[in-house]
Amino acid sequence: MPRRTPRTILDRLRTPRRFPKFLGAASICVLMAGLLSPLSQAAAADTSAASSAAAANDYCGGQCSDILPPGENGNATLAQILLNQAFGTQPDHAEDQLAPYGNLASGYSTLTDTKINTFFNDASFGVASDQVASTTKPRSDVTIVRDKKTGVPHITGTTRYGTEYGAGYAAAQDRLWLMDVFRHVGRGQLTSFAGGAASNQGLEQEFWRNAPYTEADLQAQIDNAVASAGARGQQALADANAYLDGINAYIDASDSGRYFPGEYVLTGWKDSITNAGTIARFKITDLVALASVIGALFGSGGGGEVNNAISLLAAQSKYGVTEGTKVWESFRERNDPEAVLTVHNGESFPYASKPDSPQGEALPDAGSVTQEQLVYDRTGSAATSSATSASATAATTSLTSAKRGMSNALVVSGKYTASGHPIAVFGPQTGYFAPQLLMLQEIQGPGISARGASFAGLSMYVELGRGQDYSWSATTSGQDIIDTYAVELCQDDYHYLYHGTCTAMDKVEQTNSWKPTTADGTAAGSYRMQVYRTKYGPVEYRATVGGKKVAYTTLRSSFMHEADSIIGFQMLNDPDYVKSPATFQSAVQHINYTFNWFYADSSHTAYYNSGDNPVRATGVDAEFPVWAQSAYEWKNWNPATNTADYTAASAHPNSIDQDYYISWNNKQAKDYTTAPWGDGSVHRGNLLEDRVKKLVAAGGVTRTALVKAMADAALADLRAEDVLPDLLKVINSSTVTDSTAAAAVSKLSAWVTAGARRTETSSGSHTYANADAIRILDAWWPLLVKAEFQPGLGSDLYTAFGNNLPIDESPSAAHGPTGAHAGSSFQYGWWSYVDKDIRAVLGESVQGGLPQKYCGGGSLSACRDTLISTLKEAAGKTASAVYPGDDQCSAGDQWCADSIVQRTLGGIKHGKISWQNRPTYQQVVEYTSHR
Repeated sequence: MPRRTPRTILDRLRTPRRFPKFLGAASICVLMAGLLSPLSQAAAADTSAASSAAAANDYCGGQCSDILPPGENGNATLAQILLNQAFGTQPDHAEDQLAPYGNLASGYSTLTDTKINTFFNDASFGVASDQVASTTKPRSDVTIVRDKKTGVPHITGTTRYGTEYGAGYAAAQDRLWLMDVFRHVGRGQLTSFAGGAASNQGLEQEFWRNAPYTEADLQAQIDNAVASAGARGQQALADANAYLDGINAYIDASDSGRYFPGEYVLTGWKDSITNAGTIARFKITDLVALASVIGALFGSGGGGEVNNAISLLAAQSKYGVTEGTKVWESFRERNDPEAVLTVHNGESFPYASKPDSPQGEALPDAGSVTQEQLVYDRTGSAATSSATSASATAATTSLTSAKRGMSNALVVSGKYTASGHPIAVFGPQTGYFAPQLLMLQEIQGPGISARGASFAGLSMYVELGRGQDYSWSATTSGQDIIDTYAVELCQDDYHYLYHGTCTAMDKVEQTNSWKPTTADGTAAGSYRMQVYRTKYGPVEYRATVGGKKVAYTTLRSSFMHEADSIIGFQMLNDPDYVKSPATFQSAVQHINYTFNWFYADSSHTAYYNSGDNPVRATGVDAEFPVWAQSAYEWKNWNPATNTADYTAASAHPNSIDQDYYISWNNKQAKDYTTAPWGDGSVHRGNLLEDRVKKLVAAGGVTRTALVKAMADAALADLRAEDVLPDLLKVINSSTVTDSTAAAAVSKLSAWVTAGARRTETSSGSHTYANADAIRILDAWWPLLVKAEFQPGLGSDLYTAFGNNLPIDESPSAAHGPTGAHAGSSFQYGWWSYVDKDIRAVLGESVQGGLPQKYCGGGSLSACRDTLISTLKEAAGKTASAVYPGDDQCSAGDQWCADSIVQRTLGGIKHGKISWQNRPTYQQVVEYTSHR
C-alpha cells in the first residue's frame, strides 16, 4: 500500500492552490480512468523471474552508503497524483529516503558505524536475490533490477548499446516529467509547456538570458564535442543515441499502456479518457538544453564585473581614487590571508589576481548603466505585477557573481583514520525538489561500472558516485570563467565595432504563450524574449564609457560548449580508465564546468579544480569590464568556436594525499581568486575545517566521526559560532545595565555555550531549543551590520557593496541565491567583515583587515553602544515580525520558517523536514581494498 503522510501546503512552483478544487469536480471520472490503466510500469513488470543483478567487482566491503531525498520514484500516474493531493498517499519509493535523511538531524549524536545505514542506503553494487522487487528487460541485452528498499534501478547490459538503452529507459521510468520540464527550461519554453505561473516565467528567463541558443547552436555543440574528442567522442555520441532510444521506448510503452506521468494530463498534453495527445520524443539536442541548465546552475563562475565596477566607482566617489580603490579591495577579499582553504599546504595557484598595472578597463560613467531588456510584448497575465517582479528577480539572479554555490566535502587520509583507509563524506547541495533533480542508479556494462547520482535526462553516465574501488564527488568552485566586454556601438544601438568594422548584432528571439490548465490556473498570456548576441557574447547591459555608448556583453568559456564535459564523465565511469588518483585527476580535467572534485579509494585521496580557465591578456583585471578590442581578448581566442588558450592543468588547484580536504564552496587555494565575494576570515567552510582539523589532530577517524562532524556543522549557525562570541565580548567589556539588553545577552550566551545550533528541543517537536536567542540573532544581524558599516561607508557605497555580497543568508531568509526553505544557508553574508572589524575594535590581531574601523568609528565604547541599541531593537521584535510567514508557514512559526520544503516540480507533494545545511545527495565511503 502507498505510504501515508500528513497533508501540507507545498510550494506553488508547479501545483497552484487551484488544483485541489479540481478534485471535487472531476475526481470520480478521472480516478476511474486512471485506475483502469496500470498504476506504473513497475507494477506491470515481471517479478516472477526476480533475480539478483550480477554484482560487479565491489571493493568497498559494505562500507559505501548514499542517500537522495525524497525518493527514487519521480513519476506518478494521474490516479496517484489525485490520491496524493486528496489524501496525502505516496507512490511507492516516492519519499522513502526523506525520513532517513531528515532524521539524521536528531539522530547523529548517537550514531555508530552499524547505524549509518539507518540514515543512508547501502550503496554496494548489485541487489541480493531476496531484495529484488522487480526485473524489467526492455531489450534482450539489458536488465533493470529494482531493489525493495528504495526502488533504485540497477542496470546491467551485455552490450554497450543495451546498457545505455537501459539507462535511458530507467531514467524515463523515474523522471520523465522532470526531464521534459527541464528540456523546455533550457530552450526558454517552460511557460508554453507547463503553464504561465510567474515562477515559471522567471525560471525560463533566468536561464535563457545566459544561454540563448537556437536549435542549430545546440546541434553544433554536439558536433564539435564529438569531433574534438576522437574515439571517446564517437563513443559518447553512440551512448547518447542509445540512451535516447531507451527514453523514447519508455515514452511509447507508457503512452500505449497509459501509465505515463499524470502531469501530462493536468497540463493539457494528454486526455485522460481518450488518451489523445502526444508526449514529444526526446532528441539529442535536448541533452544539450538540459546540460546548459545544470551548467548555469552549478558550474559557471563569474559575471559580476558590472556590479563590481559600480561599487568601485562608489568607493572612489566616497574616498577618492586611491583610497577608494584600497577600500574596495579590502571588501573584495580577493586573497584574504585568513580565508579557509581546500588546499592548505601553502602551495600557490595564482589565477585572476590583481594586475600591477590594469589595462583596458572600461568602467561605466556614473549612473549610466541600464540592464538590457529581455521581455517584450507582454499580454494578459504576463503583464501583471507578479510577472514583472519574477522577471526582475530572474535578471538579478542570472547576472550576479553570487552563484548557487552549495555542496560540501570532508575527506580524510588513511594516515589519520582508525582503519588506515581514507574516509569521505561528500555530496552536492542541489536544492530540494519533488521530484529531485538528481536520480540514483547503478550501471554495469562493457566499459561502465558505477553507482551514484546523475541529473535527470543526463544519466547516461553516473556523474557523482562510486566505481569498483573508488568514489568521487564535487562542489561548486566558482572561479571566474566569465568576462564582461564593453563593445563600442556604431551606426545604431544594434551594431558594434569588431576589430574596427561596424558589425550587426545577432537577434535571437523566443515567443511563448500559455492558457489556464488544471495544473496551472494562470490566466492566458504571452510575451517575447529577445537577446542580442555579439562575438563577445550576449548583451547584458548598456551604458556610456567616457561618453561613448557601449553594450556590456558577457563571454563565458563554456558558452557553446555545454556538451564538452561528457567525456570527463565517461572516463569517471570507465573502470579501465580510473585506477588511481592521477587517472582520476586526468578524467576530471576533461570537465569544462567550474567544480572542485574529490576522490577516495582504499589508499589514496585526491582533489582537482576543473573548468576552462581562459588565459587573459596581460594587464586585464578579471574583476571589471574591459574594452572589446583585440589587445584585451583571451589569448588565441577564436570567436567562431569560442575557444581560447586555457590555463594548464598543473595551474589548477590540485593535490594528492593531503592530510584532509574540506570544501563548502570556500576558497580553493592560496592566490586562487574566485568570482563570488565573501572568501574571508569567516566562511561556512570554517564549520567543516574546525571540526575535521580537530578529528585529524586526534587521529583514529571513523566513518561515524566524520558523519557526525558533517551533521553537526549542518545544524550550526555560522554567525553564532564564529562571530557572536566577539560581539558579546564587546558588549560585556563593561557591565550591561539595561535589563532588556542584559536578558538578550544572557540568552545569546547560553545558546553559544550550548553549541550555537538550530535544533529542535526533541525530535519532531517543531520547536527550537534556544528559540529566543535564535530569534534575537535573526533580527539583530541585519540591524547591527547596517549600524556598524553604513555610517562609515555612506548609504551609496553600503548599498553597492550589498549588491556585491548579500548581508545575510539565514535559513529562514527568502533572499539570497537559494531562496527560502532551501536548506543551504550561510554561504553569502557579511560575517567576515563584521568579524574583522569587531576584532580590530577589540585591539586583536587581524590579517588582511579593513582599512579603517567602522563600528563606533573605532571607539570600543561607541561600538558597544551601537551593538546594545541594535540588540535592544532586535530583542523587541516579535516572532511574527522576524518570521512573517509565507505560503508554507504561518507568521511567527520559527521552525517552519527554517524548514526544508521539497519544491514541487510535478503533482506529488511531500512533508517538511527540519532544517539541515548539508548535501542533497550524499555519500559515506571507506574502501577496504583495491584492484
